[in-house]
Amino acid sequence: MPRVPFWAQILLGLLLGVALGWIARSGDVGWLGAVLTRTGEIFVQLLKLAVAPLVFFAIMISITNLRNVHNAARLATRTLLWFMATSLIAVAIGLLIGLLTGPGSGTGLSAESAAEPQESGSWLDFLTGIVPTDVITPFTELHVLQIVFMAAVAGVAALKLGEKAAPLLSVGESVLALLQKALWWIIRLAPIGSAGLIGTAVKDYGWQLIGKYATFTADVYMGCALVLFGVYPLLLATVAKVNPLQFFRGAWPAIQLGFVSRSSVGTMPLTQRVTERLGVPKEYASFAVPFGSTTKMDGCASIYPAIAAVFIGEFYGVSLGLREYLLIVVVSVIGSAATAGLTGATVMLTLTLSTLGLPLAGVGLLLAVDPILDMVRTATNVAGQAVVPVLVSARERILDRDRYAGAGGFDVDAFEPEARPAAATATAAA
Repeated sequence: MPRVPFWAQILLGLLLGVALGWIARSGDVGWLGAVLTRTGEIFVQLLKLAVAPLVFFAIMISITNLRNVHNAARLATRTLLWFMATSLIAVAIGLLIGLLTGPGSGTGLSAESAAEPQESGSWLDFLTGIVPTDVITPFTELHVLQIVFMAAVAGVAALKLGEKAAPLLSVGESVLALLQKALWWIIRLAPIGSAGLIGTAVKDYGWQLIGKYATFTADVYMGCALVLFGVYPLLLATVAKVNPLQFFRGAWPAIQLGFVSRSSVGTMPLTQRVTERLGVPKEYASFAVPFGSTTKMDGCASIYPAIAAVFIGEFYGVSLGLREYLLIVVVSVIGSAATAGLTGATVMLTLTLSTLGLPLAGVGLLLAVDPILDMVRTATNVAGQAVVPVLVSARERILDRDRYAGAGGFDVDAFEPEARPAAATATAAA
């Protein structure tokens, strides 16, 4: 039988999910709705199951790999600065679109639609939550920022120990390879998972309610499209001086997987592969991509909170001024790590709302369309996580431009995570 390309499997999954969700809602088919809900939940749970150990070992190993990179501190600093610069551009675009379109006025929604979120964020929680109280809780309760902190400490300590840390790094490299293999099995289930997720959204809210968010949904998609197909290509052409179309040809497998999986961390192995295929040195890519997968969120932490804040302010009749807009920019640029690379951006949005003094109950207004929005948000995140390493590599003159020019797309279905042998890690640590 002919093989169905992965993108076609995804498309079929989305169409099937919409159809089944509509049948479950219009025909009041309880068992079908339960199946869709459980299918989506299991897919997300499987992704979350791999997140904690994957983030820890990926960050730790990536830091130790910087030992083999010339001017590692300079590369890390420039990577962080470009993360912040692109986030600044993205949040500015989000604010501009929100102010021009007025997404929160005339929606026909009632206050009964609002609800306090189960998870919320504040600056105090964000700042004090970086350092864990113990080494177990961050993994059991999935506090990704704390996991990143512990992994960074372990990676720096391993660099200082040198040869004594070689056995530990060899084990870490093997565990990371194992996790990436298991994660790839989960990713192969994305067509089924996407059917469950989109079907549940249609089943729970229906087209009539979703239609009330038409302006807001269009704003988020427009903002992400401007960043994805406007800002990024412009930076690639002017800063890196490379062909933007070639970037999308090489990075598209990761972007499409991010769209469906709604998880930057879940897409991380594929994002790293396409980044390396675009000519970024492997040692640098193995640092920049894992780091970006947990902190670089132009879609979830910049565009979306900006438009959502305007939406909620208009809904409650709260006038936002220049001070509030500047606060949105600050929160988006500094607090993006709070999104943690998982599905959804509730924590980042509540952090923004609490800073502005807007009602947190407004988050409940947006739950109806969140799964649909999360797709394009995550795709934008993933693209940015590949763009920045290309920009930095080009500026530092370590980008393999011949490899970049020859990078072509490949079927995600044929992708297999690759890992360096443990011996190579031990040598790198020596």
